[in-house]
Amino acid sequence: MTAAVTAPAQPRLPAVARRYWPLAAALVLVPLGLLLAGGGSWPAALSVDLSGPLGSASDWIVDNRDSHPLFLYFFGHVSNAVVLSVRGVYLVLLAAGWAGVTAAAGLIAWRVAGVRLALTAVASFAVCGLLGMWVPTMQTLALMVVAVAASVALGALLGLAAGLSDRTYRALRPVLDTMQVLPAFAYLLPVVLVFGIGVPAAVLATVVYAAPPMARLTALGLRGADPGVLEASASLGATGTQRLLTARLPLARKELLLGVNQSIMMALSMAVIASVIGAGGLGDRVYQALASVDVGAALAAGIPIVLLAVVLDRTATGARAVRGRDWAACAVAVVAAAVTGRLIGGDTWPAAWHVGIAEPVNRAVDWMTAHLYSGVPVIGGTADWAAHFTGWVLDPVRDGLQALPWWSLLLVVGVLALLVGTWRTALTAVAAMAAIGVLGVWDASLDTLSQVLAAVAVTLVLGFAIAVAAARSARVERCLRPVLDVFQTMPQFVYLIPVVALFGVGRAPAVAAAVVYALPAVVRITTQGLRNVDPVAMESARSLGATGRQQLLQVQIPLARPALLLAVNQAVVLVLAVVIIGGLVGGGALGYDVVFGLAQGDLATGLVAGAAIVCLGLMLDRVTQPTGKEAPRA
Repeated sequence: MTAAVTAPAQPRLPAVARRYWPLAAALVLVPLGLLLAGGGSWPAALSVDLSGPLGSASDWIVDNRDSHPLFLYFFGHVSNAVVLSVRGVYLVLLAAGWAGVTAAAGLIAWRVAGVRLALTAVASFAVCGLLGMWVPTMQTLALMVVAVAASVALGALLGLAAGLSDRTYRALRPVLDTMQVLPAFAYLLPVVLVFGIGVPAAVLATVVYAAPPMARLTALGLRGADPGVLEASASLGATGTQRLLTARLPLARKELLLGVNQSIMMALSMAVIASVIGAGGLGDRVYQALASVDVGAALAAGIPIVLLAVVLDRTATGARAVRGRDWAACAVAVVAAAVTGRLIGGDTWPAAWHVGIAEPVNRAVDWMTAHLYSGVPVIGGTADWAAHFTGWVLDPVRDGLQALPWWSLLLVVGVLALLVGTWRTALTAVAAMAAIGVLGVWDASLDTLSQVLAAVAVTLVLGFAIAVAAARSARVERCLRPVLDVFQTMPQFVYLIPVVALFGVGRAPAVAAAVVYALPAVVRITTQGLRNVDPVAMESARSLGATGRQQLLQVQIPLARPALLLAVNQAVVLVLAVVIIGGLVGGGALGYDVVFGLAQGDLATGLVAGAAIVCLGLMLDRVTQPTGKEAPRA
């Protein structure tokens, strides 16, 4: 009996030590840091000026891009293959004409996902034509087809290797983890350095950005296959290839389709962002409209992006097996529609059917500027809100971070990472934060960090409040579902359009766009976590007379902790992505450096800022993503 009573108490001392030793370490290191390191910003003596070496490297690449064998016989062939592939798909789309493409979209959606989605697809492509965006939509679609095909193929190969080999899985996992938290802008600069501005750089940046989710989900599906089915297949004498084709891949079908869906959505998002480096299409129209603050033109190009995202997302999500003869019938119908369309109005959408919305939208924006932007009695206008948020929140947080001693920030990062993770995650987080100082962009990075922290705080407050309401009411959840579906499928670029109209340019609009972009994911994850709490625990709380507030605070939130932690992590990652893009609308800091480097050809400045963004994203992910089984990565 004595052994039975005392044995469980033995591991408690190490657990207590693991919980409280970061506090003890802080009590020791803070005075030590005050004595040895001093305060203030990152010491200039510990920074490394990379502008010279990076400038020399970029100059060498530019000078040798047309003569060096590496570019002539490798990168040159890759670039030509990408250009020919995109051009070939684009010519096929033009040959099919507006009627053929619309019919193909409707028939494919009908055969793989049902009548409702078929009608949605036809209506979506029709709206693209009515808005006068048919040609840019086809350009974006051509780039998407090539990029998604390459992303799925590359991701599937990597996932196959990771799913069948433990060693490969261990080697790829940290790489995929890191790539998952990188903002989209971080992918643009390296490919621009090698391939220059244009379609090849845009496609390859999109492939690199969209391949990781396919690889991760493929590996997850293959590694999670039912062992009993695999053992039965092996007992019947099946070879490794036969087990893969007849057992592992069919069992992983759900994960594979989800991987294709995620690759499609990330590729569309990146294809729009890549307009900054010459991708063309709808993204280029949005970028040009934002540059001239033409909200009507930006919205006219943004609506087709959203519709294209919705159609592709729903088609990939609801895909099912289709017989070969059905595809043949669809092909015949598409050809007939293409011929009919050419007889009616040529290969592009007839100009007589265009509906211009830019002028009415701009008039509405002018009205909002006159009546809502400023001068609203009592509550003030949106410009006043932006100014107050900047002066009362963003400026104090930024100034406070920049006033802290650099070593104290490293200490805080290390302690937070230790509290939620292990020694390895803490070292990674501290090293990433220190690398920012070494790169010489400490103050700019803290400016970006202040925007991220402010946006995450607003996102979590709003997201948790909305999620609690949705978890408690099925009606609220049903009303929110279509709104969240639309917001979750919109590329990051599109969120900049309404905030520029309402708030102008600056850091506050960038934060507002980040909040709107990250909010759907936080609401969905939190709602699911609260709804999946053990019904027995909830029933027990109710039987004991707990009020609704007590059930939420004492039962649901503690039991939903893994989902809440995952929501925090996803909020940080998504907010960082849009805050960086906010450099296009006056967000400043690292986002501005990246945009400046791309626009002015100053690749040294852009690459340093891009590396700092990578380090900042890695640090934030390690600080907010607990290790272990309780908080699986999305």
